[in-house]
Amino acid sequence: MIVDTLWVFLAAILVFFMNLGFASLEAGMARSKNTVNILSKNFIVFAVSSLGFMLLGWGFMFGGDNPFIGTEHLFILGEKDLSFYDGTLTSNVPFWGKFFFQLVFCGTAATIVSGAVAERIKYLSFIIFSFVLTLVVYPIVGHWVWGGGWLADLGFMDFAGDTVVHSLGGWSALAGALILGPRIGKYDKQGKPRAIPGHNMSLAVIGLFVLWLGWFGFNPGSTMSFQNPSDVMHILMTTNTSAIAAVVTATATSWIFLGKPDLGMTINGCLAGLVAITGGCSYISIVDSLIIGAIAGVIVVFAVVFFDRAKIDDPVGATSVHLCCGVFGTLCIGLFAQEGVTTLSTRNGLFYGGGASLLGIQLAGILAVGAFTFVSALAVWWILKKTIGIRVSREEELAGLDIGEHGNHAYPDFVQAVENIGYSPDGPAVEPLGEVPVSEAVPVKDTTSPGDQKAPKITKVEIICKEAPAGGAQVGHVRAGDHRHDRVPCPRLRHPEGQAGVLPGRPGGGEPAAQDPGGHRGQQGACAGGDRNRQKGAVHRPYWRRQNLRLRRRERGEGAHRRGGLRRLAGRRVRNASTPP
Repeated sequence: MIVDTLWVFLAAILVFFMNLGFASLEAGMARSKNTVNILSKNFIVFAVSSLGFMLLGWGFMFGGDNPFIGTEHLFILGEKDLSFYDGTLTSNVPFWGKFFFQLVFCGTAATIVSGAVAERIKYLSFIIFSFVLTLVVYPIVGHWVWGGGWLADLGFMDFAGDTVVHSLGGWSALAGALILGPRIGKYDKQGKPRAIPGHNMSLAVIGLFVLWLGWFGFNPGSTMSFQNPSDVMHILMTTNTSAIAAVVTATATSWIFLGKPDLGMTINGCLAGLVAITGGCSYISIVDSLIIGAIAGVIVVFAVVFFDRAKIDDPVGATSVHLCCGVFGTLCIGLFAQEGVTTLSTRNGLFYGGGASLLGIQLAGILAVGAFTFVSALAVWWILKKTIGIRVSREEELAGLDIGEHGNHAYPDFVQAVENIGYSPDGPAVEPLGEVPVSEAVPVKDTTSPGDQKAPKITKVEIICKEAPAGGAQVGHVRAGDHRHDRVPCPRLRHPEGQAGVLPGRPGGGEPAAQDPGGHRGQQGACAGGDRNRQKGAVHRPYWRRQNLRLRRRERGEGAHRRGGLRRLAGRRVRNASTPP
């Protein structure tokens, strides 16, 4: 009893640790402006799940042998006599040990939803949905499979939760993504998906390894006993083998079909392999786990592409990983199950002479759980939408949920200079500001290739400022947008060596230049040399002009000058569209 209890305790702690993995993975694959929101959701979801499962969830799941829902001893809080549950799951582990192990599984199912609705869901709406999911929906499905319900009586097999945990979380996530709609800017005017990269792939990889570690408690711990160590070690190896196979095939598939070995696809590939083997890890041989993982790695890549093209915006690929690969893993039990591969495996699948009966049962369970979960989740999301709302405002989404929902930033030292400016993905990169004298016109250089008719006329903008005392120089602001170059040479300002000069952004204000112990070489480009030329009595030629001359010669050959020179943008001043007037 002590050994079994310690084993369940260790496994439960590993599964609990997966919350950190989900939080890190989702935060890394989202944009920085939503990091606090992502972390907060993954933090609070376990607390909310715990409350729901403690209040009624456990009772609905294990309270008697009713085919559809538990009806006996529902309220475990405050109960002094819990002997009713002594024989539930195992008799070798105390009640609260069994409860906590099932609790962390319940929390995992709710956490899956977080990634699919990221970057536009209201915090309160997510909390309420998670509570309802773990209070009612998850326990009912768990009762059908693990609590002696009708699917268990039918012979449905799901050892560690391919259907009960992963598919259920995936169906709930899919319903939420459909009701919410895609993020702003995810699709262009033609409906083609745009890539919205995550802000920190290092954090995402750390999250992946935490999840991978936690899976060694998720699957082997589901034995809830260490009386037969060979069973535990077999499950450990099928779990790891499926993961490594999926990593390789997902990487290769993205490399072949998408052109590059995308890291995000590799991460989701590993998770796909872990999910696909979860349900059958104790029923399937190690060789077959290699095959299952390899197929799952391919499935997840095409699933991500499919959902993107179907305009179902899932920022982290939760539906592709947990729903698609959860369904696939459940079907694999009906195909690859092998009697006697462990002491827990008692039936053969289709490929080992067991016929199609087990496969039919697995398919029936998938359809039943999918229909019930999807309809239930859709109903909850719809009710929330019609009452308190489920999506943040457009302005809040553009500025980031960190400020709108939580009032702080994850990276306060790297906050964007302009927060909410009414940005539109289709808006102009620059805007003109009124008429100015020709004498104050800004010289620009047109570097557009003559044969490129689709490119913008001006692809590089240089602002040249007249020499003036510090505080008197006037510089314009340019937003490069889609321009090929984003460099504004600094003006030649006289300032003491080692001290910062002043680059005023507009009349009445300025911003400090970079510290420069060696003179006045600017942040964006060097402007030194003019003073040295004057000291030598040489004819002064500004640095920028000399540099452009070298570039032209290099482009056209020795001594050749490209015609056209500088073009003068007369009568217009350009400013950054994101800078307030």
